[in-house]
Amino acid sequence: MSIQNKVIIITGASSGIGAATAKLLASKGAKVVLAARREDRLQALVAEIGENAIYQATDVTDRAQMASLVQLALDHFGRVDVLYNNAGVMPQGNLSERDYDQWQKMLDINIMGVLNGIGAVLPTMQAQQDGLIISTDSVAGHVVYPASAVYNGTKYAVRAIMEGLRQEEKDNGIRSTIVSPGAVKTELVNTIGNTAVFEGVKQLMDAPEESALALNPEDIANAVLYAIDQPKHVVVSEVLIRPAKQQV
Repeated sequence: MSIQNKVIIITGASSGIGAATAKLLASKGAKVVLAARREDRLQALVAEIGENAIYQATDVTDRAQMASLVQLALDHFGRVDVLYNNAGVMPQGNLSERDYDQWQKMLDINIMGVLNGIGAVLPTMQAQQDGLIISTDSVAGHVVYPASAVYNGTKYAVRAIMEGLRQEEKDNGIRSTIVSPGAVKTELVNTIGNTAVFEGVKQLMDAPEESALALNPEDIANAVLYAIDQPKHVVVSEVLIRPAKQQV
């Protein structure tokens, strides 16, 4: 699938991986439809990218807003070639803390946000008999570690959902990909909450690039580009990408 003129919806586009991916894909000739809750950030990003970008302030936990986002892409560009589900949060803490509100927030954004995107775009892609749905997963969807059980669980769930999507929709020309990063220097760290975990992760974020302890958002954007830039008979089911010196 050539990138030129492809219509690509990106959620979680206001910073980090989403913003880096939007810039990269637009530079290759894609038409990007950007979504996030922070409208001021989206406005600035669209102004930077230029005429190949539009945006809509969107909460991925709201099904109606996700449906409206897909309709925006159809109204402006006539089709949707790729949906990139990239919105997510990463609160940390032991189960014994019983932080029900944070657990629910992770379920709503990390799982239902993905499902709302899939549900919104599937009818269009089925009618087209073509499309690619990508979701940001995580190394945390492959391992389990203390203070992260619920976050790990949401990422394991995304893996299962996306593989189920592949099996169910392969005969409709719809492909699925998950991109599973390790530590990446993004604002996701600000959603951790737990002070002890935050301080440890922040050290990785602040480490120099040559330390190979954390990736840059552009590294993940390159992986997304690779997945999109494949011919229709090829599906990149998963890209697992870690800093060279990450332990797990």
